[in-house]
Amino acid sequence: MAEYPTLVDPPIEALLHAVGDSKFSLVAVASVRARAITNYFNGLGRGEGKIVPPQVNIDSNKSLSFAFQEIIEEKLVYKRLSPEELEAAKAAEAATPLDGLETPTSEFDALLDATPDA
Repeated sequence: MAEYPTLVDPPIEALLHAVGDSKFSLVAVASVRARAITNYFNGLGRGEGKIVPPQVNIDSNKSLSFAFQEIIEEKLVYKRLSPEELEAAKAAEAATPLDGLETPTSEFDALLDATPDA
């Protein structure tokens, strides 16, 4: 009987070490990437090229196996922000102006102005 790769390969200890020894982080990172890989494969026939394809070649057809292998080969890297880095990121996001964004109401108001009253 043929042997298939399982969760034992890659080893769970190596996966945990790659994401900071947190089971929750491992599940979160791998599941988000697995969903992106699934969306990539589902959108191939529709010409949706916005999603990054799998970065590894493996024998499995399971998106979670692709995600785990990307973590082991360091193609997918997770870095937890320190509280100081998190505060700096929030401050930078709050300070970023929303230049160039049109409000949808301006286009809607223009449409209403162009239509005759009933």
